[in-house]
Amino acid sequence: MNDAAAATAFRRLLAQLQHRTDAQNVDLMGLAGFCRNCLADWLAEADGSMTREEAREIVYGMPYSEWKAKYQAEATPEQLERMKESVAKNAGSH
Repeated sequence: MNDAAAATAFRRLLAQLQHRTDAQNVDLMGLAGFCRNCLADWLAEADGSMTREEAREIVYGMPYSEWKAKYQAEATPEQLERMKESVAKNAGSH
């Protein structure tokens, strides 16, 4: 895969995540083992000069605190348990 294709796909992923504010991070973690915050962490790590908050603003399309206040719902015990099980599957994947 070339960098231009990867960058295009990444931007499309960001647009989809910004559009689907109903997709809660806890649900993404429960299904896929990663969420918007993980993606922001990976972006900051890959860049090397970007702060975590700067990366989150790119991923969320707004300051994280604003997104959280507008869209983040309280996680249920069931969501948290699914997330815990899913995260355990990630062990050793990095």
